Amino acid sequence: MPHKSRWTIPIPDCSLPTFLFTSAAHTEPTTLANKPAYLDAGKPDTDFLTRRTFKVWSQRFACGLTRMPGFKRGERVLVFSGNNLAFAVAFMGILMAGGIFTAANPTFVPRELANQLKDSEACYLLCSEASLDTALEAAKMANLPTDRIRYFDTDILFRNGVEKSSKNGIQYWGPIFASESEGEKYQWPELKGKDEAKETVLALNYSSGTTGVPKGVMVTHRNYVSNCLQHQHLSTLYPDAAARRERSKWLCFLPLYHAMGQTIYLSGGIMRQTPVYIMAKFDFVELLENIQKFRITDLAMVPPIAVMIAKHPIVKKYDLSSIESIGSGAAPLGSEASREVEKIFNGRMNLKQGWGMTEVTCSLLGWDPTQYSESFAVGEPNANCEAKIMAVHEDSKGQQSFSEITERGPEHRGELWCRGPNVMKGYWRNEQATRNTFSPDNERWLRTGDVAYVDKHGHFFIVDRIKELIKVKGNQVAPAELEALILDHKHIADVAVIGIQTPDGDEKPRAFCVKQPGSEDKVTEQDVIDFVSDKVVRYKRLTAGCEFVDAIPKNPSGKILRRQLRDMYTKRQKAKL
Repeated sequence: MPHKSRWTIPIPDCSLPTFLFTSAAHTEPTTLANKPAYLDAGKPDTDFLTRRTFKVWSQRFACGLTRMPGFKRGERVLVFSGNNLAFAVAFMGILMAGGIFTAANPTFVPRELANQLKDSEACYLLCSEASLDTALEAAKMANLPTDRIRYFDTDILFRNGVEKSSKNGIQYWGPIFASESEGEKYQWPELKGKDEAKETVLALNYSSGTTGVPKGVMVTHRNYVSNCLQHQHLSTLYPDAAARRERSKWLCFLPLYHAMGQTIYLSGGIMRQTPVYIMAKFDFVELLENIQKFRITDLAMVPPIAVMIAKHPIVKKYDLSSIESIGSGAAPLGSEASREVEKIFNGRMNLKQGWGMTEVTCSLLGWDPTQYSESFAVGEPNANCEAKIMAVHEDSKGQQSFSEITERGPEHRGELWCRGPNVMKGYWRNEQATRNTFSPDNERWLRTGDVAYVDKHGHFFIVDRIKELIKVKGNQVAPAELEALILDHKHIADVAVIGIQTPDGDEKPRAFCVKQPGSEDKVTEQDVIDFVSDKVVRYKRLTAGCEFVDAIPKNPSGKILRRQLRDMYTKRQKAKL
């Protein structure tokens, strides 16, 4: 039988803006309305948005966006920028306009941004001034007219009366905003009942899923509202939950283009009435300084940051005593590293790991905070969710069949399947990928591609991946994307890319290439590495190197046998020791 959550919570059938603000006409008590919602960690005294000003600025942007040529309800708007308070306004404003939000990694090269522009068919592109050159080149590749691009920043929010000239022929986003009086009166589209909340897409967050190139994950309003409430529910299990909430302060150093940053900070902060200090970019020393300066209470990390906290000597120079809870997600973190982090906090807290993926909005497995985790378990199903372990059987022709594993323990491993109100609607305009990702029985079990088991306490452990995805510092790298790129090299006949584990539990991409006949002396391993480096964001580069092989191992149906390559590489490395 599936492992069902111990908890059930009510989930309203409404849009995310209504969930967070009730309605345009709703007036919050003055003390709450004036409470800081988002603060620029670099300029918190001058650049901040209260709950009221955030709502009104978002309404003003939404009202103006609905008047823009080519925009209508359901249109996609792509945001290409690092973290800032304008990002939060753009996110909420797009939703209030009835649009679909999508965002791209600000370090993308033009080719990568163009791919997302084309796939999402975005009608507008908002980009930071620093990214204009990339945006212009990508827009040209995607056939997006330059009059559909706007550069944006926070000046309009905090520098009254600012007027900015165009840059490289691209206009500032300021003229889009409606007046304050118009914004306050603007009412965002409301959703009618469960079906509309369940079906109306809020965001396209790009993920490689269990295999292949990045795909747009269709996250609906109900998905988002559900996951916000599920994430919050775990925090209510503290005996002193109300007092913790009252004094909570969060620091956002995770990227807002990522599902984790959006769900926890852009929506979770507003929902829980928690001030969120936003860092423009990640800097470890600034992270420590901000924790000390702002008395941050909760720390949501990814494994590379957790390892830095555990091992970097500079950590001991800062007062981190305000931290009350610590957690890690996005990629596995070993038990030893978790215990080392706990030592930094003098054993006051237990570092727990959760599990999620873009296809479940953000999270699906988590912890009752009153329980102690002494391992690398990722907890149990969140409220209203269920999960099970499935054995996947594949015949010689690549045809799959499935059976449920009911026994518990490390020896009973299988693919993790899950379902719940936070599980995605499907992949954007990719019915085949959607069918492949959900169970074939029409029960909408999401096949996660992760290998897991359940212990006697009902806690889940993620131990491996069926899916081909490589995780580099919490970022997704699709081998298929790199393979397609490398095959563009005129001297490469075939290629396979795998992830190589590093001592700190991270991964790095490595390519195995077959040369074209007659190209034996025309291409080197470094040539391939450089060829990739010029065309992808930094974390997708072949940092674990490249090597030439005679052939790529494949099964009869043509699927790359990556495990064979991984085993070959591991065996060779051990022989060197």
